[in-house]
Parts: sequence; C-alpha cells; structure tokens
Amino acid sequence: MLKKIMSLTLVFISLFLVGCSSNEYERRDDASNTLYVGSVGASFPTSFMPWLSRDGIAPTISSMVYNTLFTYDDNTGTFVESIGKEWYYVSPEGDPILTTEGNIDYDELEAVYSGSDESYLVVKIIIHDDIFWHDGEKLTVEDIYYTFDIGTNNALSNHAGSLAWTADLQHSYSNGVMTRQGIFTYDHGANERGYNITEEEKDTVMYLHVNKVLGAITSLFSTILILPEHIWEPIVTVDNQLNSKEPTAETLYQYQHPVGSGGYKLDPENSNAQVITLVRYDEYHLKDGLDYLYKVEKIKFMLFQEQNVAIYALLKGHIDILDSTVSSNYLSLFDDREDIFVSNADGIFTQTLVINLNPATSEKNALRDLLGISDFRRAIALAINQEELVSFVLNGAGKTVSAGLLSENLTDFYNPDADILRFDLEERILEANSLLDAIVPDKDHEGYRLLAGERIKYTILGTPGEQDVISRLQVQLQKIGIEVEFKAKGSSPERTYIFNSKFDMTLQGVIFSLENADIMYRAHFVTLSQSSNYGRLTDSVLSAKINEMRLSLNLNYKYELLQEIQELIALNYYKIPLYTSNIISVARTDRYEGYIVVEGSTIFNTDTLQNLRRVEG
Repeated sequence: MLKKIMSLTLVFISLFLVGCSSNEYERRDDASNTLYVGSVGASFPTSFMPWLSRDGIAPTISSMVYNTLFTYDDNTGTFVESIGKEWYYVSPEGDPILTTEGNIDYDELEAVYSGSDESYLVVKIIIHDDIFWHDGEKLTVEDIYYTFDIGTNNALSNHAGSLAWTADLQHSYSNGVMTRQGIFTYDHGANERGYNITEEEKDTVMYLHVNKVLGAITSLFSTILILPEHIWEPIVTVDNQLNSKEPTAETLYQYQHPVGSGGYKLDPENSNAQVITLVRYDEYHLKDGLDYLYKVEKIKFMLFQEQNVAIYALLKGHIDILDSTVSSNYLSLFDDREDIFVSNADGIFTQTLVINLNPATSEKNALRDLLGISDFRRAIALAINQEELVSFVLNGAGKTVSAGLLSENLTDFYNPDADILRFDLEERILEANSLLDAIVPDKDHEGYRLLAGERIKYTILGTPGEQDVISRLQVQLQKIGIEVEFKAKGSSPERTYIFNSKFDMTLQGVIFSLENADIMYRAHFVTLSQSSNYGRLTDSVLSAKINEMRLSLNLNYKYELLQEIQELIALNYYKIPLYTSNIISVARTDRYEGYIVVEGSTIFNTDTLQNLRRVEG
C-alpha cells in the first residue's frame, strides 16, 4: 500500500508541474472572504443560459445564479420557499383546500376533485414581494408566467427538456399557437377565469391548472429555473429561439452575462475558460435572520483537467474545496493530513445493470431473446454479489440496495418484501444455475453455457471509469456460465446504442424518491420511445399500478401503491441493483470551517455555503 501511495504521489507531482497555472499561490495570499473551489472537467462553459447545459459545472453555476419556485426537502417531504413563499390547492372556484392548521387537506382535495368533471387540479402560488433580479428589476409572477409559458412553446424555446418539465401543466401550444391556457395571473386572465386577484396582489399571486396527479407540481416547483421576462421576451422570436445554435449578438451577450435572482451573480469580467467567479448577491431576499443567507462573499471556481492534479492542488493548499467526487481508492491519501476534511456522504443514485429485454424488431436475435425470459434474468440477478461490489469496487464506501430500488432510508414507504435478492450467496448461485439448467443446459469445456452450440456472451455498455465494476460482474456471472465483457458506450450512448436497441446490457444510475415517483416511474418502466426505459420493458400490471399511483388523489392509498410497485419492479429483474456509492469529497480547514455533510452531495453544497466561516488568524 505504501508503494502504491508513493507512486500516486509522484504522478500527482508530475501532473501538477505540467498543469499548474500562474496564480497557483493566489489563495494563500488572499485575506478576503473568497472560497477557492476546484472543479474537474475538460473546459469551463462561457454561456450560462440556465436551460441549455447539463454538463460539468454548468448546472451548479446556473442553480446559484437563478432560482426555482421552491426547493424540495427529502427529509420532510415538503417544498421549501425560494421565489415562492407559499402554495396550496384550491377548488375549481378558487377556495383554499386547507386544514384549520393551514396545511393541505388531502381528504378534502380528494373529495373535491375525485368527482369533478375537470381534468385538472388548481394550484395557487404566492411569491415573495421583495425579490429583485441582479440588474435591479423587480421579479413578479409575470416572470414565472413567461418562464412556464415559453417552456410549453417549443416554437420559441427550441428546448425539449422544458416540454418534459411542463408536461403536467395544462398549458399548451401547437405550432406556436396557444391551444389551452393553464397559467393565470392578474394580467393573464385570472379574474376572468374566476380566480380573484386584487390590484395589490397582482405581482405576487398566480394560479396553475395541473394534471390530476399529486406529483404534477414537482418539476414546475423544483426543476425549472425562472427566467427574467424583461431580458428574454424582447429578443426571443421564432427565428431567434431561446435555445439557439446561432444566437444573435444580443442573445449571446445574455448567455454570457446572465441576469438571475439567486444568491450569487456571475462576475463576467473575472471569468473565462479557466476561472469562473461568482459574487454574493447581497440583496438576495432569503436571509439568515438579519444576516446574509450565504456567508461566503466570493467564489472562484478553478478548472483542473485531471482529478489527480486537483487532488494535489488541494493537498498543497491552492484550493479550499474540491467539488468533485473522489474515488474511494484515494481515501488513504488524506489519512493523518493536517487541515483536511473528508466528507463521506451517503449517495442517492443507485447503479443498476439494465437488461435489453424487449429490443426493437431490427435488433432482435437469439441471445437477446433469452434476456426476454424472466427466469433467465432472475438467474443473472441472483448471481450478482452486491456485497463484493461494495467491498472491492467502492472500497466499502457504499451500500447494497433492495431490488425494489427505493431507499431504505424512506422508512415509511420502503417495502422490505421487495428485497428479494439479498440472501445467502451459495443458495443464490445454486438457484441461478438450476434456473439456467432448465433453459440452456449445454456447456462448453470452460463451463460457459451454449445456445445452438455457441457460447452465450453479452456486452455491457460502460464508461472507462466503470470497467472495474464490469470486470467484477464478469467473474460473478462466470459462476452461472454467462460470459460478459466491457463495451465502451462513448460520448452519446443514447443516440448511438440505447434508443435504437443496439445493446445487450448497460449500466444506468437511477434515483427514485417520493418527489419524483410520478414522473420517473413512467420514464423508467412505461414509456417506450426515447426515455429512461432503456430495455423497453412492457409490463401491463406494473404500468397499470404506476398509472393508478399517479392518478390517485388519496395520499395514503398512493403510498400503498408505491409499496406494491416496488415488489413489481423487483420481480421484473430488469434494472438489477449493483450498489449505491457514497459521495466522497475533500476540503481544507485552514481558511474555512463549518462544512456540512449532505446526503447525495459533495461538500460544496448550499448548506455549507450557509454555514462556512473564515478561520480567524
């Protein structure tokens, strides 16, 4: 182990000497309240239109510069105020559906809408009255109207993602012409529709029509970053769409000089392809009592193209935080180091092995026909040793997962009956081989199973970083006579392999929670065209249960259905759980203290930014 650490250190030093920049000592001499954050990637973005990029650091920057209506608290299962101050359901006539304590009355909601002929629920939203865009313009519900409206109008947005985010909003366009209105403000027909908004409330109150699904508000509330109407409405046209591949000079300027309402604003004059600088927005409406919500005045993101170089930069004191998940292989490098804080947070993404069980007709073959047999898939699932994967692939920094794919931390909703794959390994291997003996009994001289005299062999799509886990799967599946090998998925696997069924198996990270169940269950297990249902599962019973769960307005019954769905997911042996890896990240404590470990996040998170303090002296 000592030899391994020494060799890694030599690699770090050589890479650092090649990759270090002229400002490597800037942090050491900086007495200001500036946090230096290392980020690993090929390059930094220079455009910050928040809907456009999901890659690298772009979503992090966008979420700090812009705000959603609300954020979601996984621990309480509630939406927390952001731009929005409060919300609740109302009757079709606009009467609040609340208990005497001011909470949502789900029994009353079911009573009002279950027998209603209307196809929607009415949601009332009240936003804060003291929010200003970074350029000083006031934020009103008209900005939210504009954002949601353009999200449904692809002729102007040219953004498929926003169509998915607004799919449960009953507001739609056809070829740029509104065919149904589902967003109502004082200036957009609220009073005419029967929703009373006074002159004093015109900037802060709005109503939405959403599908009769309790999760319909999720993406509207916590996914869509709100845009400033006064910036985008004058320049976005059918010929110059919001998501433009050939933006005009004015559009490009706005991409590069974002005007948001979030807790930080971009400093474009001190940002480039190597450094991104954010400055705290001191007029931000959310406060910590009378103090600023975020305690760090300035954040400088520093680009490193190699993680090894970034780790060495942290160890040498050139950055405060490494905003990148560190492999558990490197944990020993931080042992007994002064001024180093290691965050080993529980992960929320489950790595799964996805089986292509229902390929498109053009991609069917005899080997893939076997994958369509439930007992064949069960044999593969039984042979997978999650404990070994956690131990050897993650070095223990992770946990095993139920076949129902819902976190055991959700104690009120997790169904232990869906945990059907975690029993004695020897028993599992015996059962797996027994199942396969009934399907493909012939074997070659090495013990691999044969189909029509040919060895049964599958490829697993993965990234270079996933070769480790696929190598372990090779060994595990060898015990049941199934051969698998790694196949590089490339930079665009969905387009190249997945959506056209050109694969046998692939690795896929999934997360299912109470917040996203209404949307993600359909995407992963029902929808067939270009969705997260990579293997094109078609299970009429599961689909019916998911649809019933989505449409139920009885909250308790909805939760019962979630438990039933977990069992049905498990019995399909389709997205076979491998593990959930911890999120390991590292920070220095010589300039800042007060780091907060957050489930599913690196140490660079909003809780940390609200708690950090400069170390005195």
